[in-house]
Amino acid sequence: MSRVSPIPGKLTRPLRVLMIAPTSFFADYGCHVRIYEETRALLELGHQVTICTYHNGNDVPGLDIRRSLDVPWRKRIVVGSSRHKLYLDAVLSLEVLRTALRIRPDLIHAHLHEGALIGGVLARLIRRPLVFDYQGSLTEEMLDHGFLRRNGRVQAAVRRLEHLIDRLPDHIIASTDNARSRLLKRGYPPERVTTVLDAVDTDRFSPAAVTDAERAELRQLFGIPESARVIVYLGLLAPYQGADLLLEAAQRVLTHEPNAFFLVMGFPGNERYRLKAESLGLGRHMSFPGRIPYAEAHRYLALGEVAVAPKMSLTEGNGKLYNYMAMGLPVVAFDAPANREILGDLGVYAPLGDAAAFADRILWLLERPEQAVARGVRLRERAIAHLSWRTRVHELLAVYGKILGKRPTSVPEGHPTLSANGRVPEAAPVDEETPARTR
Repeated sequence: MSRVSPIPGKLTRPLRVLMIAPTSFFADYGCHVRIYEETRALLELGHQVTICTYHNGNDVPGLDIRRSLDVPWRKRIVVGSSRHKLYLDAVLSLEVLRTALRIRPDLIHAHLHEGALIGGVLARLIRRPLVFDYQGSLTEEMLDHGFLRRNGRVQAAVRRLEHLIDRLPDHIIASTDNARSRLLKRGYPPERVTTVLDAVDTDRFSPAAVTDAERAELRQLFGIPESARVIVYLGLLAPYQGADLLLEAAQRVLTHEPNAFFLVMGFPGNERYRLKAESLGLGRHMSFPGRIPYAEAHRYLALGEVAVAPKMSLTEGNGKLYNYMAMGLPVVAFDAPANREILGDLGVYAPLGDAAAFADRILWLLERPEQAVARGVRLRERAIAHLSWRTRVHELLAVYGKILGKRPTSVPEGHPTLSANGRVPEAAPVDEETPARTR
């Protein structure tokens, strides 16, 4: 098993990191949040990060973003699997090569399998190591999105391509232990894969960061009755994320708890789901505000009494859970490996795909408000103790140091070594005196 032992001290010079993000960065959802938070954490330690991404997406102040050539007929943000990614990735490859020749990075950090493929070719051209930020199976993602037909010939070809891409990096960082285990079962060398979990800014994502006056104002904005008991969701709206099942569950919840109100935040498809909710007679009890800026996410989550995560994937992580936890919200989720890994015994689980059971778990929390609050408090404590970006960035630097053939020397004194599965032990300390950071 991989084991990296960091030593105290400072880097003699900052690292130059080229990140490849084959997506419409920045677009306020899970994968993009990980890219953003990793970059911000590295920048705060003095490293240089350049992000190569698609031509469309939102710029973020303070980040060095290099965009591919404009594709005038494709302005909409690309989320998940899409045939448009074929030519978008080809155009992005040119920008990646041009940027790499200009900045001469110390290493390449690729996100998503398309990024790892582009990075694998580039790494061999410029002789730099490649880190692959692995967040789940490419094939399973395409199946989840309905982009592939299960057990078809194309699926077999894509799976072979996926396995080829997985062999290109010098090291893989997996966003969950479940993802790491799947790689190992496929024969990936254990010394070349390390778990680096997602994390959360517990300073901003905090119940104390939102005043009662702000909550009252937002409730009025969304038309939430004063007596309503709010269930919140924040993420992509798609079948594989469980959006359809959430509507089914909402019907059952409202039958037993007419004061329930579902604030379903995210995109795309918010208008389609709003119309579907109205057709089911749920219009007065549900609001679909659409895309929520990441910088404002904590304010809207603060309206919730219970948070829900009906995502159906068995291979991907579930980044929204970290924000829910930091906000002190009890969470109902389907019983999937990644959810168990993140929430532990504090999650409230329903069998995968069972909308009726999911509704029953929501009702169970609503009927036990004191227990629900206690779970939320413990989830926030878990987030503060073990899921801070201040800890996570040093795990990432340990991997960087390993593939660069030297120990990372920017880890503060007393920082723990990585355990056999490549993760910092659960008792990893968190510097609670670090000032709050703002976007």
